[in-house]
Amino acid sequence: MDQEQAVISDNILPKYTLNEEQERKEILRQYRALLRSLRVKLKRGDKELVRTAFEMAVDAHKTMRRKSGEPYILHPLAVASICVEEIGLGVRSTICALLHDTVEDTDITLEDIEREFGSEIARIVDGLTKISTVIDTNTSQQAENFKKILLTLTDDPRVILIKLADRLHNMRTMDYMKREKQLKISSETVWVYAPLAHRMGLYNIKTELEDLSMKYMEPEAYKDIARKLSETKRERSRYINEFIKPLKEKLEATGFNFEIYGRPKSIHSIWNKIKKKGVAFDEVYDLFAIRVILNSPPEKEKEECWKVYSMITDEYTPSPERLRDWLSNPKSNGYEALHTTVMGPQGRWVEVQIRTKRMNEIAEKGLAAHYKYKEGSNDEDRFDKWFGQIREVISSQDTDSVDFLQDFKTSFLAEEIYVYTPKGDVKMLPVGSTALDFAFSIHSAIGSKCIGAKVNHKLVPISHKLRSGDQIEIISSNKQKPTEDWLNYVVTAKAKSKIKDALKEEKRRIADDGKYTVQKKLEGMGAAYNQHNIDELVTYYKVLSQLDLFYNIATKLIDLKELKEFHVLGDKLEAPKPIKPAQEHKPEYDPKLAHIPKKDSELIIFGESSDKIMYNLAKCCNPIPGDAVFGFVTTGKGLTIHRTNCPNATQMMANYGHRIVKTKWAKNNEISFLTGLKIIGMDDVGVINKITNVISGEMRVNISALTIESGEGIFDGTVKVFVHDKEELEELIIRLKQLNGIQSVNRLDTEELA
Repeated sequence: MDQEQAVISDNILPKYTLNEEQERKEILRQYRALLRSLRVKLKRGDKELVRTAFEMAVDAHKTMRRKSGEPYILHPLAVASICVEEIGLGVRSTICALLHDTVEDTDITLEDIEREFGSEIARIVDGLTKISTVIDTNTSQQAENFKKILLTLTDDPRVILIKLADRLHNMRTMDYMKREKQLKISSETVWVYAPLAHRMGLYNIKTELEDLSMKYMEPEAYKDIARKLSETKRERSRYINEFIKPLKEKLEATGFNFEIYGRPKSIHSIWNKIKKKGVAFDEVYDLFAIRVILNSPPEKEKEECWKVYSMITDEYTPSPERLRDWLSNPKSNGYEALHTTVMGPQGRWVEVQIRTKRMNEIAEKGLAAHYKYKEGSNDEDRFDKWFGQIREVISSQDTDSVDFLQDFKTSFLAEEIYVYTPKGDVKMLPVGSTALDFAFSIHSAIGSKCIGAKVNHKLVPISHKLRSGDQIEIISSNKQKPTEDWLNYVVTAKAKSKIKDALKEEKRRIADDGKYTVQKKLEGMGAAYNQHNIDELVTYYKVLSQLDLFYNIATKLIDLKELKEFHVLGDKLEAPKPIKPAQEHKPEYDPKLAHIPKKDSELIIFGESSDKIMYNLAKCCNPIPGDAVFGFVTTGKGLTIHRTNCPNATQMMANYGHRIVKTKWAKNNEISFLTGLKIIGMDDVGVINKITNVISGEMRVNISALTIESGEGIFDGTVKVFVHDKEELEELIIRLKQLNGIQSVNRLDTEELA
């Protein structure tokens, strides 16, 4: 042991008992591994700073343990290692990662951190510290914390990168948490953190976050795909070798310095394909991708990538519509590559990705690698442009944090399309953008006066959705003004924000007439036009602000006839007893209701405790006994029971985790539940008779409705049935699939049952 390590052993860690000696050694082993991975980035004095941060973190967390029982300090150490090894961050980020939980969970303050390490590190740690209290119970604390992180993003992107490392380590070590906590954290991850990782160019981290989220949210599907991938691994390897062999020979003969290999697609992306295309695992053609990585000098990168593309398409026939050229137009997160899909041996489609070493590092290390290669370059920086757009929107944001998060997600985390101005300048917009979004992206004044557009020289309305490659010319008129409907036509946060501002401005202009009316009425009564009297009227008419009061008076929603009942004392108004609203306002969120179940108890639906709490089954996913479910405390309706894979579950749990109540089913064979099946197959004589015979005859299941559409030898049927539980439904699906000519039987999920 060298002198540095000897000092560490003696001084940093508290003295442990004999059975804690192993933990002590493990902490030191991980700390030394962190120093080793940082070695190339350490400048004079850095080692001492990292050590001071480590000592501070060890001391602050010394009495704390994780749910797994291990010392808490192992978590900040692991987060710091992810920052260095998997994201490519440096010394200052390592210090922040080591200290990221200290302000939130221990006695250390931001002032202590600033005194020791300076304002820059203190600011990043502050960005990583959760908001501990939110005064308004209707506001989502999770969304407030996301908002705080995103607000810090534009000042220092390292906040997001460290937060992603923190989230990745939490996801990797979530086995010891309660089921509802696993669901809440997985939902947050797939809702915001995985798209953020994608947007920051961290593809490996994004993929792992999605896979880990799926492991907890869809455990059966996850295990099934993982098992099938494992079973087909040998056959896949054989195929990859067969596919690569002729390409390798060609590339070697041309003298390229390269690597070529196959890698499996992520479980989450395979699952998405199975769901979207309605195919079985065996029919998903791109279970893997072939990657060619060239060691090319910067000036020859594009040329050599296209040469390799040419060689591959000489050997295998490409699918023309599956060429993705991110060399000419890199993604806004810096990603550059050529993707093509070719017909390989045995008639199988294979995706091939071609990139250089530099491009590969940017694809894996994202933002950190992007800045490393940017040094000394005069290129307009895509990330800086992106941060600038976010900054512009955030500066004018006063919306509710859940709306803010939704706007941020659709504007800044969605996939992008490339569109062109009349002069040929390229603009990047999120998928789903309209002509109106494009108008606002050019300038807010152009957006506000937009009456239509020409897309590829054809006249279209402002709500027309754009596609990649469209060329757009905006048509405007000085008489045009934004209307409330416009908010339904746009997806970008900038457009939404500018439309809201314009509507507010218009409202203020109209409200001025109402203000004048109030002034005259008050003076006629002998009361002063002052803040006290205006507040009295705001309270009496139950409006949110004086602007709403003046606007409602100007638009005749309030006619002030009740002013006759007010008393005037001196120059002050005194309101009569307030008007009772026609309908009692139900609270958005009743904290008492959320605490009906004891902390560790399980709410049993249709069991003995079902009469103690009001509940209903969600129409969006129609749960039946046996489904994995959770309870959600809703507006005035008590508990609503949703399936954990409900289309709305991710968003609800990501934004309102505090309203989730743990639930499970009790057996009750007296009650039947409506659910449905979609059946596709060959349109043969007697097929309906066979289907109804299985359902009603063999299984004795009641049919609520049956519709069959057929054409050109194929039928598409929907059957609504009453079943007792999931087991009965699964048995029914198996039996129907065994019928001759039936191609697929799938459960109906959402409003199809309505």
